[in-house]
Amino acid sequence: MQNKATRDGGRTRQWRGSGCTLRKVEYYPKNKQKSLAYGCEVVYSGDKKLQEEPTLLMGVYQNSIDAKSRLIVPAKFREELGFKCVLTRGLDQCLVIYPMQTWAEQQEKLATLPRSDEMARAFLRYMYANAVECEIDKQGRITVPQYLRDIADIEKDLVTIGMLDRVELWAKEVYDDSEIGGRLSPEDFKKIGETYQV
Repeated sequence: MQNKATRDGGRTRQWRGSGCTLRKVEYYPKNKQKSLAYGCEVVYSGDKKLQEEPTLLMGVYQNSIDAKSRLIVPAKFREELGFKCVLTRGLDQCLVIYPMQTWAEQQEKLATLPRSDEMARAFLRYMYANAVECEIDKQGRITVPQYLRDIADIEKDLVTIGMLDRVELWAKEVYDDSEIGGRLSPEDFKKIGETYQV
């Protein structure tokens, strides 16, 4: 982690670990109004936001896991993930790779769940007990623990999907099942688009 003074007297803390430098920016402009920014290269000058590059992961790739339980993360995804990420189970029968920034945002949401609620506690265990921090090596690979492979029925062949701010890892056999893999008919695709106005 690197600290440095800003021109207006604030301080910037920098972390490496996402597709770009993660920064917590604390600026104190001339009007003394404090500005805070979390995320990928968010730049402030006084009260004005100058630049923001959100995480964007999209596309689908076919890849596989080797004998040492390693998979090569597609190059396009590595550009956004950086060298460190979090791997955990997904809501569907798949695994999810979170960029460190997105995982931090997810943690903020999880922290709001009521610990007095039995289902909320179970959900927290579901997320955290199966989460592991991964480092992407020089060959662009991460290691997938066997217990996570078992959860997603991953043996060898994979389908890797960019899902805006995260990556899904599916066993090819599971994803090829039209119901589980999330395949939609043209009619259903149109209906969902109209419902959510996207």
